[in-house]
Amino acid sequence: MDVLKLLEDVKNDKVSLEEAVKELKQLPYEDLGFAKLDHHRQIRSGFGEVVFCSGKSDEHLLKIYETFYKTDTEVLGTRASEHQYELVKAVIPEVTYDPLSRILKIEKPGKEKIGRVAVCTAGTADIAVAEEAAQVAEYFGTNVDRFYDVGVAGIHRLFAKLEEIRKANCIIAVAGMEGALGGVLAGLVEVPVIAVPTSIGYGANFGGLSALLTMLNSCSNGITVVNIDNGYGAGYISTQINRLAVKAYKPE
Repeated sequence: MDVLKLLEDVKNDKVSLEEAVKELKQLPYEDLGFAKLDHHRQIRSGFGEVVFCSGKSDEHLLKIYETFYKTDTEVLGTRASEHQYELVKAVIPEVTYDPLSRILKIEKPGKEKIGRVAVCTAGTADIAVAEEAAQVAEYFGTNVDRFYDVGVAGIHRLFAKLEEIRKANCIIAVAGMEGALGGVLAGLVEVPVIAVPTSIGYGANFGGLSALLTMLNSCSNGITVVNIDNGYGAGYISTQINRLAVKAYKPE
């Protein structure tokens, strides 16, 4: 809910006091019984609540999407399935789905994007996690440049793109196997690097644990690490950093 818009509508006699009170009763959350939807989150943190779709029943997921859509006309969901997409689309035709990132969203057209974040992957197999990060950042209003398959096994590929990568306010490095890309990038740039370990790799990769430990133990400065396959977390944090960078360049 956009409280400022609601108050403006009351001031301009577009919304009655009674209607405004009814809307405000939903703050700080709306209780659906099985879920408590946080309509107030964007006011507090600058980001609306995001739906984690995996594991939700059809009935619950559909009700959550319908409720958010009626309130704000925008909804972002992660880890969604093709079945869940078809379910929501039957009721809300505007919904879109990307099977690679598994992002299920309803988004206002013509959204303004600011700043710049670079999303890099070590290999092609890491792109699904990288796209989750990139599309989350874009949804929240960030310009994103993608640099895929620039891992250390052919490090000349990274050096060929380094000048462009350095233009970003923040860099997301997505890597499985030994997870070296984050540390390498952090040693070459002056902006924060968010390292995302992926579960891609052979047996001793331990489902991403080897990449996670490499990133956590990196001797490079300026690197932070999110959980295994957590593209969403990286996209969110990168947007926070990007907003701060843009604000620093354009002080109020």
